[in-house]
Amino acid sequence: MSVFIAEVVPDSGPDSGGNTVTISGCGLADVTAVSFGDVAATSFTVDSDNAVTVVAPAGTGSVPVTVTAGTGASDSVVYTYIGSPTAAPVIAAIAPQAGDPAGGSDIIAVGSGFTGAIAVSFGDAPAAGFTVASDTIIAATTPPGAGSVPVTVTTDSGTSNPVTYMYSTSLPPALVSAAPKSARPGRTIVIFGCKVNRATTVRFGQTPATSFEVLSDNVILAVAPPGKGTVPITVTTPSGTSNHIPFTYATVPVVTAIAPQAGDPAGGSDIIAVGSGFTGAIAVSFGDAPAAGFTVASDTIIAATTPPGAGSVPVTVTTDSGTSNPVTYMYSTSLPPALVSAAPKSARPGRTIVIFGCKVNRATTVRFGQTPATSFEVLSDNVILAVAPPGKGTVPITVTTPSGTSNHIPFTYT
Repeated sequence: MSVFIAEVVPDSGPDSGGNTVTISGCGLADVTAVSFGDVAATSFTVDSDNAVTVVAPAGTGSVPVTVTAGTGASDSVVYTYIGSPTAAPVIAAIAPQAGDPAGGSDIIAVGSGFTGAIAVSFGDAPAAGFTVASDTIIAATTPPGAGSVPVTVTTDSGTSNPVTYMYSTSLPPALVSAAPKSARPGRTIVIFGCKVNRATTVRFGQTPATSFEVLSDNVILAVAPPGKGTVPITVTTPSGTSNHIPFTYATVPVVTAIAPQAGDPAGGSDIIAVGSGFTGAIAVSFGDAPAAGFTVASDTIIAATTPPGAGSVPVTVTTDSGTSNPVTYMYSTSLPPALVSAAPKSARPGRTIVIFGCKVNRATTVRFGQTPATSFEVLSDNVILAVAPPGKGTVPITVTTPSGTSNHIPFTYT
């Protein structure tokens, strides 16, 4: 079979050579020599009839790669030696593309070859300062200027292509974002944008900010005025009014319901509250007493463990935005237990069954049908472990306390 080269990967490398190149093709099993132009490779390995791995020798320019086998020389594929001089930097874009003639605006340039930058220029004026974030990103502060000027980046390898930046007092501000995006009235909001340093008004919807402070051409601190819902933030300067960015007023949490609605005066009952605005909750209270513990499951669900108490108390949830409406929880020893579920729902006699419910901590009896559990252990006001007694078929599980007997939940013997 004649020898044939399909490709070399990679198809370029340094002038100094030494990099590994894979040659793919057919009939390569009997290769006896590999050449890069007129230079023979000193090291290569025949991997298979379809591949040879070779260490590229030193060279320059573009050269034909060929292999020689018992059937003769192959066709050739071009390999390019890359010169050592580093290319000049390239600017792909800058943002923002305009700013105040007084200077002091912060811009970002993206592109390549910025490592080792020694200058960023706005026309004939050097930047007031610059920071190389990476080989592809450089930040610079504009010097004073006028009109349209070319922005360039210079390294030891040369100066980049120019990208136009415009100094103008007639451009309205442009807003980018606000942080936080949601908060209560009175919170200080950081507004990011361009050309905001001459701000005369900052509005949240139609309402002016309670106060604001311009930190730079790109940043304003504004205190959110009273408001509700989602409103647009805008900034006005002598040159006009900006685009708007959304801001949402945080509302106090709302408790829609809790379950269970009653528990033991000794505390330790686990309850679930459903509603809205629970994210960031800092307290759950039962009257004047804080919950023994709580966990925010989501913005709409919060779980809490009751502290000791007596009588009816208001349950509330508190966040940075305020305290919710109260929902009544009753401490009582006179309420019978209420069962919710058992796990597993089906098992053989002698298996330990986990029974979930409310007000089960004073259990005196656990029955599977008419038969008492072989044994049981109260873990909390909400959980009992019971060993299933001998039995057959499907029977009701019940729990009895001094306050009465619970509803029943089904259990099936296997």
